[in-house]
Amino acid sequence: MQLILDLPENQPHRADVAKMLVHRRARRQGLAEALMRAAEATALELGRTVLVLDAVTSGDAARLYERLGWVRVGDVPGYALMPDEQPCSTTFYYRRLGD
Repeated sequence: MQLILDLPENQPHRADVAKMLVHRRARRQGLAEALMRAAEATALELGRTVLVLDAVTSGDAARLYERLGWVRVGDVPGYALMPDEQPCSTTFYYRRLGD
């Protein structure tokens, strides 16, 4: 998991969450939720109050983010390619911290 803090000068309050990966054999054990909670806590400690991320539409990660209270913004069809090079839709989310 990465918490990207290096953003434009007009966004010092924001961070991007990227590359959260949990090995298939380790899934459904609470690791992704623990990673997300740690990233949110770290972001808040660093003064970041808005987080954004994206996920494959209707994928496992998207379901996790929605369960954790992330707000779905919208989908972009054909935004990314799957490993087999087929295009897939991507859903964008945000979460406000410290409210």
